Amino acid sequence: MSLKTPGESLPEFSRWRGYIWPVHNYELKKLIPMLFIFFLISFDYNVLRTLKDSILITAPSSGAEVIPFVKVWGVFPGAILMTLFFTWISNRLSRETVFYIILSIFLSYFALFTFVLYPIRDLIHPNELADRLEIYLPLGLKGLVTMFRYWSFTLFYVMSELWSSAVLAVLFWGFANQVTRIGEAKRFYGLFGVGANLSGIFAGQLSVFCCNFTKQGGTIPIGEDAWHQSLILMISMILVAGVLTLALFRWMNRTVLTDPRYYDPSSVTSKDDVKGKLSLRQSFSYLLRSNYLISIAVIVLSYNLVINLTEVLWKHQVKELYPNPNDYTLYMNHVVSIIGLVATITSLFVAGNAIRKLGWTFTALITPAILILTSIGVFTFFFMNQSMPDFTIAFLGLTPLAMVVFFSTAQNILSRGAKYSVFDATKEMAFVPLDSESKLVGKAAIDGVCSRLGKSGGSVVLQSLLFFFSTISASAPYVAAVLFGVIGIWIAAIRLLGKQFNELTTTTVSVQPPPTAGAGEFVGQPRSARVAPVTVLGEQLKEQQAV
Repeated sequence: MSLKTPGESLPEFSRWRGYIWPVHNYELKKLIPMLFIFFLISFDYNVLRTLKDSILITAPSSGAEVIPFVKVWGVFPGAILMTLFFTWISNRLSRETVFYIILSIFLSYFALFTFVLYPIRDLIHPNELADRLEIYLPLGLKGLVTMFRYWSFTLFYVMSELWSSAVLAVLFWGFANQVTRIGEAKRFYGLFGVGANLSGIFAGQLSVFCCNFTKQGGTIPIGEDAWHQSLILMISMILVAGVLTLALFRWMNRTVLTDPRYYDPSSVTSKDDVKGKLSLRQSFSYLLRSNYLISIAVIVLSYNLVINLTEVLWKHQVKELYPNPNDYTLYMNHVVSIIGLVATITSLFVAGNAIRKLGWTFTALITPAILILTSIGVFTFFFMNQSMPDFTIAFLGLTPLAMVVFFSTAQNILSRGAKYSVFDATKEMAFVPLDSESKLVGKAAIDGVCSRLGKSGGSVVLQSLLFFFSTISASAPYVAAVLFGVIGIWIAAIRLLGKQFNELTTTTVSVQPPPTAGAGEFVGQPRSARVAPVTVLGEQLKEQQAV
């Protein structure tokens, strides 16, 4: 690649390259390892997402009604503890060391569960005490009893849920937002979505292979039955991907980020500048002083609350159709593969192009719009299943349960596909214009706790309804009312944040000139100009907080 003379701008991408791969050749050394790290972390997330449900929901006398209780009494406290731990070690250790420690804790636990706790589950689960509790407690609290009965499965569910908030959201995206410039983010973040979505396809199909291998008579040296052997194979994939993530992250920190062409530490607030400001109470106090961060928090809360409400109804129906854990896992992993395919296509052709051509606000509104439309269809067939079950058999040739599962699955595929492409890209872009302190504190509070608070909020709604109506089916009309109300709040928050985001990013430099061969500087742009956007935007946010 020839060097440009001072003041000369970068050449425009060709039409198709601008759509699919808007990356300059010199940027590949930075982008490719980040894509692989995101792919591997997302791969583990996709495997765990179906595995945790299969383990807990399909256990004897269990069901989808246990999910709201686990998310309120297990996942939410776990998210708070993880955030406290993250802020504590972040004040004492470097971001790189924190990444190694937290990822190692998760991988160690998954190995412990698979090879130690699961084989002795009958010895450590308090089945007799749980049987007595079911006699004396109301039917609406069955999920709470199940959570207690299978406490080791509950802990696995909690750790699997925390992987998305602690590792995927806080660790990776915190790292990406720190080392990615705003001009790079507009082009890179859509491609990150492609990596995550491809990981869903691989995770789904490899998990299907593991289940089919043991179901069809294949064996491995360890494992008491076909399902246990499938579990061992899937957890082994998670451990291998985790180790590769650690190795690649270390290589990038030692080889890529030491080059000032890709990362300039002087443009980021030093560790000493933010040290001591990361307690949980102070993080939320900081967040509440900024309308900008509050808007991001409302968007994250709304998405997680809505998706939790819809998924519990969906998983309840799928468990009725596939009660066997191997069959349940097979179905769910086929869904994960389809989600990955849909999201990959939207990431390639929709996410990045929509942000660049239609703006941040329009792109961010795609996800709630999809949920509104699909929710109308889901609840229509759900209520038809209750009131007119013969209609679907007579006119569509399918049982009512199969129709509800079909449309609920379609909703999950479309909403998840949007989440992994346009929602994640726009949410993470909203953090990029902020200074380092706002990124670190805001992401720890929003991704570490607010995402779980949203899911727990949905679970509180479901718990309350189950207490009064006993079953998920009887609670559905009230779930629908809450869901549509929250989506309305979500849309209002997007429009408010979009105005603030556009105001902040008007001062940024959208395209970075290529580096020279030796100086590590950008030709045609002085060093001060490269760090100015972050400084200006950080000052704007602080002025807003002061007001």
